[in-house]
Amino acid sequence: MAVLALLEDIANGRIRNERVFRDYYDFLAHDDDWLISRFRFPRVLTTLGFLATGSFQRELADRSGMSQGALSRAIPAVLNGIIRISARYIRFPYDAVNQAHIKAQFAEIAGFPNVIGAIDCTHIAIKAPSEGEYAYANRKHFHSLNVQITCDAQMRLTNIVARWPGSTHDSFVLTNSSVGNRLEAGRVCDGWLIGDSGYALRPWLLTPLANPLTVREQRYNNIHPRTRSVVERAIGQLKSRWRCLDRSGGMLLYHPEKVCRIVQACGVLHNIAHRHGVPLREVMALPDDPDPGPNNAQPNAEAIRTRQQLIARI
Repeated sequence: MAVLALLEDIANGRIRNERVFRDYYDFLAHDDDWLISRFRFPRVLTTLGFLATGSFQRELADRSGMSQGALSRAIPAVLNGIIRISARYIRFPYDAVNQAHIKAQFAEIAGFPNVIGAIDCTHIAIKAPSEGEYAYANRKHFHSLNVQITCDAQMRLTNIVARWPGSTHDSFVLTNSSVGNRLEAGRVCDGWLIGDSGYALRPWLLTPLANPLTVREQRYNNIHPRTRSVVERAIGQLKSRWRCLDRSGGMLLYHPEKVCRIVQACGVLHNIAHRHGVPLREVMALPDDPDPGPNNAQPNAEAIRTRQQLIARI
């Protein structure tokens, strides 16, 4: 009878079953083939850890229970996989539908109309390469890549150009980019980028006035940097989330071509994080990038007229 009463209590839930604690299972104890067969990924998280911290490969490999050589082989494969999906996440707004939404968001910042993107360059510190070392020395005398970033009003990247040595002028990078060539060819009829005085004034790229004289010109010079600053914040977020790109963590000790791929992959991951609302707990103050120096482009009459018309409208 006592046994039957006990079974009845268990059935009615009056006696809780004892909790069973299972041993922790370490998936990283298996090799990459095992991980790929079950999860379709090798040690991707270790590569992301490298991008996020900029730590030495050997240190990260030890934490993940893998060899430094295995991580070194994994990183290029992971970078290539991320870059292959870049077209889904990094798109310049050439079509009118996307432009309308972006223009409205930029106008909300300070009232600057018709802006389809803010543009700036940033330097990624690298180890002096064995070939063409002089070309990579920038105006602040460290070796770098000069990376062009274009973003929308929400700090999502719409274009990245990561292939030019640190001594390359910002205007040259833009002139020799697909975005610069398409805008120069009239691909966008009603909209412009905004950039700092390191760029040449163009009908499709508005820069600040060097010497504003009237109240309207001063107002233009006031709202221009307030609107353009979104790209500086985007660069700050990019380097804060992916610390391997930030000079405070040292320099990237790789061939420039590999560094270019690291930058591209980090740009894709930046936009993925934005799309899914992944929080960034701390954004570092962005250090001053090397001054690009004066641009020597001749004044463009159409560009001057476009800017003056906008100043009158504002």
